[in-house]
Amino acid sequence: MPIWRASVRRTSKKWRRSDGRQFLLASRYDPESHAQRQGCEECLKLGWEWFHLRICRTCGHVGCCDQSRGKHATKHFHHTKHPIIEGYDPPEGWGWCYVDEVMFDLNGQVTTQLGPIPRYY
Repeated sequence: MPIWRASVRRTSKKWRRSDGRQFLLASRYDPESHAQRQGCEECLKLGWEWFHLRICRTCGHVGCCDQSRGKHATKHFHHTKHPIIEGYDPPEGWGWCYVDEVMFDLNGQVTTQLGPIPRYY
């Protein structure tokens, strides 16, 4: 799977990559409405630890990264087909589109956290 950074700019409900291709970004997403999660939802239920957290930019589901035991963010994509995630904890300012396999800068439009999130590393 190729990982590369792309510069993007918003054009109505889509984002255009620097190579001219477009990819859809959830236009209804409100970062403030999804700032209630304090960890990976599945890991918290299972009593597992995680490495980094990702938040779904469509519904606000918080899952752990692919370096974590559960890989719950990617599992959420495969189950729901919600294409865009954000590096949520630590807040990193980037997004990832599973469909286009492209990482992009969120230009400051990051989801704020409701308080400290436990660290396990």
